[in-house]
Amino acid sequence: MKFPAPKIIIFDVDGVLVDVRESFHRTVIETVLHFTGKRVKPSEIHEWKNRSGFNDDWTLSTAWVQSLGFNNTYDEVKKKFVEIYWGKGKPGNVSRERWILPKSELRRLANLAELALFTGRVCAELDYTLKRAGIRSMFKKIVTVEDVKRPKPDPEGLLTILDGRDPSTALYLGDNIDDGRASKAAAVPFIGVLPYRSHARLQRARSLQELGARTILGNVRQLEGWLHRHAQ
Repeated sequence: MKFPAPKIIIFDVDGVLVDVRESFHRTVIETVLHFTGKRVKPSEIHEWKNRSGFNDDWTLSTAWVQSLGFNNTYDEVKKKFVEIYWGKGKPGNVSRERWILPKSELRRLANLAELALFTGRVCAELDYTLKRAGIRSMFKKIVTVEDVKRPKPDPEGLLTILDGRDPSTALYLGDNIDDGRASKAAAVPFIGVLPYRSHARLQRARSLQELGARTILGNVRQLEGWLHRHAQ
């Protein structure tokens, strides 16, 4: 099936452009362990992310701690999460994250369409990653959670990037339920990105398809080939 070639390609960051299993996901697990003494499994993270409202790992970690019978507040959990993520006296888990899409492929995509980012990260987290990868200049518009009044699944960030342009001329790539819901609410075509044989794909692929995903890629590096085959 052929689709109109997008004029704007918008990426979510975590799980799409960045492998966060050893950074954000590891920090969730270590934060829950700190407050509860319980060593939860990485696969359980995807059970939380299969629900709307848990795109934010601070919120997710707080809800997880409280679900295990502890009364720690959001502010307490967030403070410890940030400490573990950034590190205190030694490099934190942020140093473990891995950028996925090579610069050469980004450049080719930038020749096909305008590139943008819509992420649930705060600015400091995103700035660190973009500077480390050396690719900020490739994205014409960047919207973080601090740039919107209503975070995902609200479509505000996508609509800000569109700035009045036809939503059908854009394409949004994301990996969780709130990405799909934001896309649907903004009427922006959506592609899911979930690694093959992963817990994320097992638990969320069908939900993203039900939200209207045109396809579910196994890796963002497959986007260029998919566009050549299906966009016209």
